[in-house]
Order: sequence, then structure tokens, then C-alpha cells
Amino acid sequence: MSGGAAATGLLSPATGRVLTQDTPHSLTDGETRWPLVDGIAFLRLGREALAASAIERLDAGDREGALVVLLADQDDWWRGPTAEPEALRRLVREADTLTLRDAMALLSWGPVATYFAHRWSDPTFLAGLALVRAHWAGPATAFELACGIGHHLRALGEQGVRASGGDVVFAKLWVARQWVAPEAELVCFDAGKPWPIAAGSIDLVCCHDAFYFLEPKREILHRLRALRAPGGVLAVSHIHNRDWPNMSAGSAMQAGDVAALFPQATVYDDAELTRALAEERAPVGAPVASLGGVEAFSLAEGPGVGPAQAVTGGIALPAGGAALRRNPLYGEDGTVRWPSERYETEYGPRATYPQHSDAPERGVMDSATRTRALRREMLHLPDRW
Repeated sequence: MSGGAAATGLLSPATGRVLTQDTPHSLTDGETRWPLVDGIAFLRLGREALAASAIERLDAGDREGALVVLLADQDDWWRGPTAEPEALRRLVREADTLTLRDAMALLSWGPVATYFAHRWSDPTFLAGLALVRAHWAGPATAFELACGIGHHLRALGEQGVRASGGDVVFAKLWVARQWVAPEAELVCFDAGKPWPIAAGSIDLVCCHDAFYFLEPKREILHRLRALRAPGGVLAVSHIHNRDWPNMSAGSAMQAGDVAALFPQATVYDDAELTRALAEERAPVGAPVASLGGVEAFSLAEGPGVGPAQAVTGGIALPAGGAALRRNPLYGEDGTVRWPSERYETEYGPRATYPQHSDAPERGVMDSATRTRALRREMLHLPDRW
């Protein structure tokens, strides 16, 4: 895969043959053409008619029309509204000036937009960072399945990692390209169907806060493991526990399921990882059988997985000199204002930031702001958040 204006090294999900770029806006296996827009290949099986519609528009020079078609597509779990075509046209036309939050409003993402907008301080995001940092082996390359709008890809890229990601929703990848992780390599495909990525040698393979959605799990896990380099690491965070009253839809797992699928993994209570990051210590794993009552599981496996390291610096914190701003969850009086009752219920109990803050509106990452950044009282957000 390659970011920017081209995509190479991909396979046709329909035939398994290598795809080549036949025009600036399309890939082909010699029989079928697939759209390539802003460096993102749309390779979603079951959406062939949608792909053909986008290709027709691209061939006619109508990039805007093609994007409107692709940006309206959603995953099979989606129960929200479909974005209005005129809203999508505005999104495409004004992408250079809109904020991330403007873009998600035009996409009609509702509660998902709230989740993405505030993910930089969510306990589940911190758990994923902690898992990767605890088992960091200096990866040069990384791939994240179900990468969403690229929160983790951005963090990896800032560590000098060549980061790539795949998701079933084209709009999420396009938002990642425009607002969050512009340098990441991105491809749209369905994890439950043949993959367009050849088995290879990726140092760090991840799936954060998404594995519980994916089916068939055993086959998807086999493909994730096949991407991992010899000596590499597979990190899977925040797998919802079916025996906990989770608020999100999905195909959650029980402790026994985790033990069966990941018999050699180092397994954690997801909340333990969040605490380890806040306390800058090594997380403590646990036998899977003892985790039957946790909210979510996280794990790391592979030849590169040694004893957990202390979660300090690196991907766990913004780099020195990074621009910071006060967590937008704080109101003008410095008190947390939850975006919804559901958000407070889901994330409030494990939040690492205090209920009240006197942090400055802006700052940079240095010794004076380090503690606030560690607690996510201050955040390194995208420029056009």
C-alpha cells in the first residue's frame, strides 16, 4: 500500500490477483476496476455496484460525485441516518476549511462523532496506547484493522512508524486522510471477506476497540497473524466482555473465548492498562480465567512479546514541543461537561482527567505540562479539530 495519490501492492478481493493502477483514479486486476480516491482504494466486496457507480463518475471527471457516493456508505451495524447528498457535497467542497467536528456533523454520525471527537482522552484509547507501549519493540511498520478515523495511526506516525490502516467504512478513512492521519496508508475493505492485503512482514499488527464487532473471528485472527513479521507483535485492545453489561453493539466475547483464540497471549483487564498509563508503570497481566467479570479484555501475542515495560514516554505521551490545548470536555469554568449521559456512563468512571481543571487553554508539551498531558487534562489534537 502507499498513501498519497497512488496505491500499490494490493490484491483484488474478488480474484486474489495483484491490482495495478490503470488510471489515476482506479485499480484493476485485468477484469474488474476499483475506485482509488485521494490515495484510498475502495475494495469492499458486496459493494460492486457502488464501486462501479463511483468509477463511472471518476471516469467522467466528477470526483465530487464519486465521493458523495462513497461517503454515504456505512457498515452493517449502522442504525443511524444516511447523510444528505448536499451535506456530502459541502463536505467535499469545503474540506480544506472545515473542522473535524464540522465534517462528522455533515456525515450525520451522531454519537459516533462524539466518540471520535473525544477519543483522545477516552480510557479505551489510553488502554490501546498502553498496550502498545508496554510491548513496544521499535516497529518500523504497523497495520491497524478497523482503524476508524486514524487516532492510533496518528500516534504511531508521530513515533516515526510507517502506519497503515484498513476499515470497512470509506468515509472514516477519508476523514483520517483529511483531518487526522494524512500520511497513513489506507484501504477500504471488509474484514470478514477475502483481504486485499498480502501476508507479509509488518512489525506491529493492531486492532483497537473493534475486534468484538468482527466476524468470523477465527478467520480474521488468522489473517492478522499472517501479516505479522517474524519477531513481530499482535496487539488487540478493548474486546468487549459478553458477561459485562456493555453499552455498544457487537459480537462480544467471554473469557473462555479469549483463552481459546489466544492461548499464548499476555492478557490484561483493559482498565488495568488505562491505570498503568496514568501511573507510568508496567501493566500487570492476569490469567484469562480470572477476568470473567471485567468490562473488556486486551492482549498482546507474538515472538516479540516479552515482559511488559513501564508505560512512560513514547507513544503514551505527545512528543516534546507538541501543541497542546485544554481537553475540550472542560467547560469555560474548567468543569467537565459530558457530551451525553451515555458518554458519562461509559467513560466517566475510568477517566484519568480530573473533574475540574485550571489548565491553560493552550500550551506546548514540556516539563511544565507533562503531568496534565499524562492525565489527558491537556491534549495534542489535530490542527483542525
